[in-house]
Amino acid sequence: MVPKPDSTATPGLSTATAMQFDILTIFPQMFAPLQMSILGRAQATGLLTVNVHDIRAAARDRHHTVDDAPFGGGAGMVFKPEVIWQALAAVLDTDAGDEETPPALPDPHPPVIYLSPTGEVLTQQLASELAREPRLVLICGHYEGIDERLREHVVDREISIGDYVLTGGELAAMVLVDAVARLQPGVLAAASPLDESHSDGLLEYPHYTRPATWRGLGVPPVLMSGHHAQIARWRHEQRLLRTLRHRADLLGRAPLSDRDRTFLRTAGWDETTNRFAQKGTGDAD
Repeated sequence: MVPKPDSTATPGLSTATAMQFDILTIFPQMFAPLQMSILGRAQATGLLTVNVHDIRAAARDRHHTVDDAPFGGGAGMVFKPEVIWQALAAVLDTDAGDEETPPALPDPHPPVIYLSPTGEVLTQQLASELAREPRLVLICGHYEGIDERLREHVVDREISIGDYVLTGGELAAMVLVDAVARLQPGVLAAASPLDESHSDGLLEYPHYTRPATWRGLGVPPVLMSGHHAQIARWRHEQRLLRTLRHRADLLGRAPLSDRDRTFLRTAGWDETTNRFAQKGTGDAD
């Protein structure tokens, strides 16, 4: 077994209950933002552990080579399978075996996720599913990606953050870490994620703050009424309106009550086509 790749654990107290992310990358410096703001505080208080491992440390040659030209020709370079496997085996604290032995992950092991534009798209539902795992291992691709044999034998799941291509998997990994980590108990205020966009299939309601009148523009009176039931109803209706006008496709999957459906039809929802058919009344634009 080779020594563990160089790793940087962001400041924080590691506890048995902390969710752990292990990120394999050739650009560990890119992950400095994870030490800031909410995620930085979560690590400082022991709610979260983020370890960033430099893949190059697992390379055996003096130049720390991690890639090579693809068989069959073509543009770009491909991550060498042995380097990635040695780095992953070290992170998982398992024997990499000799070079004639096919790679075998320990059983059990944390999900090994490869960030790739060919993967399933990250959604709030998927983030919630991943948030139930105590540990995730993320592999950041670059160039033309990783050798296909790694995808077939050591990657458990491939995840994309959208139908577009980035120069590498680092930004995608940070997006995934943020989306998953913020769902951990204690990272955010208890009720904070409940009404957010996509938490239940609807987009979030509008927000306002002081001053009550800004450059002649006011705030909906209901928000200053002090009537909590009316505020809750207004906010729910605004979520329906905003979803209808900006992402009507989500309504087909959202858990709508009969009252919700009646409200949406009044606002211009064509239920047969699941589209916004006309301009309705309301505020949520």
